[in-house]
Amino acid sequence: MNATIRRGTAQDAAAVAELHARSWRTAYTGIVPEAALGDGLTGERHEVWALRLSVDYGEPANTPELLIAEEAGSAVGFAYVVPQPDGRVLLDNLHIRPGRTGGGIGRALLSAAGGHVARQHPGADLYLEVLCGNTRAVAFYEREGGRRTAEQQGVFPGGYVLPEYEYTWPAEALRVMAGQSVS
Repeated sequence: MNATIRRGTAQDAAAVAELHARSWRTAYTGIVPEAALGDGLTGERHEVWALRLSVDYGEPANTPELLIAEEAGSAVGFAYVVPQPDGRVLLDNLHIRPGRTGGGIGRALLSAAGGHVARQHPGADLYLEVLCGNTRAVAFYEREGGRRTAEQQGVFPGGYVLPEYEYTWPAEALRVMAGQSVS
């Protein structure tokens, strides 16, 4: 992997939105209704990321963290971690540019996210929700040590209800990641 990982800023909103929309269209075709991946997706993702990256979350302990994987000044992946009221931290997004999966970028971002959580939220577990039909992502999370901790129904943008799994990395595993992650 030739990518470096850095903290994201509000200036990354457009690049993240574009990558997010492309990733969804690639990973979710045939899993989510086609209407959810249509022409309005990129604009909707632009609005979401512009808002997420401009909001003042108050206390640093409540502030989400955007991590960008970058090669030659271009975003090739990102992860977004969000502290939750229950004391856990949600890996709300982990996306790799289509055509770049399988090269270690996802592993590096997951490790960086886990390391961030271990340093900034000691004792917190990291978890994520993944659509059950996204078998490639499910296999990746299982290879990377995620434990399936729940099966539930998730609401996808547009109001589509789809089955999803929750995967968790306990705080102890994150401490190991902290020694391996890029800051």
